[in-house]
Amino acid sequence: MFGSNNFGGSRNFGGPRDSGPREMTKVTCSDCGKECEVPFKPTEGRPVYCRDCLPKHRKPRF
Repeated sequence: MFGSNNFGGSRNFGGPRDSGPREMTKVTCSDCGKECEVPFKPTEGRPVYCRDCLPKHRKPRF
């Protein structure tokens, strides 16, 4: 098919999203020091940011 690729349409990476409530982990923001919760288990040695600080640290998508 012309113009077709794997980047559009439904993005189902790893199964259904509505498999119940996500397990939240309490962390301290690496930027502002505020306590917050994230929906994943942080990797040791990598910074974790709260919802307010995260946009400042995201790389722009091109």
